[in-house]
Amino acid sequence: MSAKSFVDTNVLVYARDRHAGAKYATARDLLEQLWAERSGVLSTQVLQEFYVNVRRKPKKPLSANEAREIVSDYLSWDVVVNTGDSVLAAIDLEERFQLSFWDALIVHAAQASGAETLYSEDLADGQQYGLVKVVNPFAGQAAPAS
Repeated sequence: MSAKSFVDTNVLVYARDRHAGAKYATARDLLEQLWAERSGVLSTQVLQEFYVNVRRKPKKPLSANEAREIVSDYLSWDVVVNTGDSVLAAIDLEERFQLSFWDALIVHAAQASGAETLYSEDLADGQQYGLVKVVNPFAGQAAPAS
């Protein structure tokens, strides 16, 4: 089994947005790899953000039922449940690394899961947070047209 990899919301959203250009293909390929390896990790925060964003962000938003089915499928991955202690740990990470609170909560969840890699477009590519390294799978790709 491969090392665990935590996936941030933007990767999940791009994988469902055919209008995202090269980011769509990159995200789909990455998620297919993680499904095959059974190494993907998410958090309750990521699932919540995914649901909200695919219902409003893409040019062709998903229906509530479609989005619910996808969230249900992702429940077969390791899912970190954010707790009160998670919030306190994120506050500490926010201060230490000068992150937004929401990004700090993602970093904490990745750390708590034992993931070695955190796939995210929102955090600095190559940044190390303890044992977790950020990898931007879209580095060098243009943003999708609005």
